[in-house]
Amino acid sequence: MATLRIRTLAALSGLAAIAFAFELLVAMAGPARSDSADDGRTSISSDDSSGVVTSIFLNGASLDRRNPFFKSLGTNGRSCGTCHVPGIDWTITPEYVQEVFKSTKGMDPLFAAVDGMNSPNADCSTPSARKAASSMLLTKGLIRVGIGIPQNAEFTLDSCDDPYGYASAAELSLFRRPLPTTNLGFLTTVMWDGRESTAPSTSPISALAPDADNRARLIADLRHQAADATLGHAQALAAPTDDQLTQIVGLELNTATAQRQSIGAGSLTAEEALGGPFSLLNQPFYVTINDVLGADHFGNAFNPSAMTLYRSWLNSPDPKRRQIARGEVLFNTKAISITQVAGLNDVLHLPVIHGFCTSCHDAPNVGDHSVALPINIGTSDASRRTPDMPLYTLRNIATGETTQTTDPGRAMVTGKWADIGKFKGPVLRGLAARAPYFHNGIAATLGDAVDFYDTRFGIGFTEQEKGDLIAFLESL
Repeated sequence: MATLRIRTLAALSGLAAIAFAFELLVAMAGPARSDSADDGRTSISSDDSSGVVTSIFLNGASLDRRNPFFKSLGTNGRSCGTCHVPGIDWTITPEYVQEVFKSTKGMDPLFAAVDGMNSPNADCSTPSARKAASSMLLTKGLIRVGIGIPQNAEFTLDSCDDPYGYASAAELSLFRRPLPTTNLGFLTTVMWDGRESTAPSTSPISALAPDADNRARLIADLRHQAADATLGHAQALAAPTDDQLTQIVGLELNTATAQRQSIGAGSLTAEEALGGPFSLLNQPFYVTINDVLGADHFGNAFNPSAMTLYRSWLNSPDPKRRQIARGEVLFNTKAISITQVAGLNDVLHLPVIHGFCTSCHDAPNVGDHSVALPINIGTSDASRRTPDMPLYTLRNIATGETTQTTDPGRAMVTGKWADIGKFKGPVLRGLAARAPYFHNGIAATLGDAVDFYDTRFGIGFTEQEKGDLIAFLESL
């Protein structure tokens, strides 16, 4: 297997690894040459904060810069690879964005005014002006998504406090992290607001197998998403051709990514552990698998022990490996009183659900939700607003009730009052490479993400439990 290591022989610092990822992206943006050694790579590895993350390519796919995924198909120089960088778990991070800004003085297509800046009308006449105008991208890795309130929505925009002076009912400014374009065979919905949903499968087969029953629907969803992104983010004058969409989606659906090595624990497949991307190839999955709400297509009961990657390490002589295994047990078994989560408590008509991390992260050894069920855990609540975020006051047309949010989430697709603030849970594999976390980057580190849940649900983690859980999350 040909392998590109985005590393030096000595261990790289985080910033150096980012620089190498930037060099990779720049190289891939150049003119294609059939004799280039950069074509046809079947795996890549790069350093992150906790070790090494690796992507593998399946069914004839490869990291080939001739794929339309890496070509500018629009008018502003962007490609899919602009915001979905192979060396950074197929997304971007603030550190990477800052390196690109420094290297190009803010002239890279990543900073296109359409959504790379805080407002399409921002001053970008000088490097300092471009830096100020791109602050959300530079500090949190957030792209501005402009969406208008749907026609016939159950709510109106009562008022808008946008620090950048642009948002209106015609186009709210919603700042969101680019989701990774890898491990997509495990998706049940595409994009944070769940605007694309896959149909239930009829057989428990690996999501990465070419004959999975949900594959045709998922392909259609991803083709639609790729076309919309090209027309919107890349400002194309026409959608990609059928052949270009086929190549883009072919790469996306045949890429598997996971943490492969851990600083301290070494190989995540040692001592019969099942970490790394190769275990994903045989991971059973179907839409609705292990659903906490009882919708499992085969009638199987929810099993909270959804994560079983590191069971063999519980009695390892290595203390770091034992810590990772303890964190996995916590993820499966630590009791959580789930309250006031729209999409769960209201659906079950239960004010308190006695659950676990896996109640929402139920897809076995993958960690997203196995049904298209965006929920509201409060990440866009007004109480969590920072001064750099717009704040929207929405009014229920029928009742006159108002609510404030930094992002209405799913409601911008459905127009439903009950969907305000709902977002999907992403695939958890490869987490360590893609801080910050949540749709709006409010958790700078995995520790911050654990603290969010600890505070939100009053879990009461001890400091050791927090450390164990973070070690497990870093190993995904």
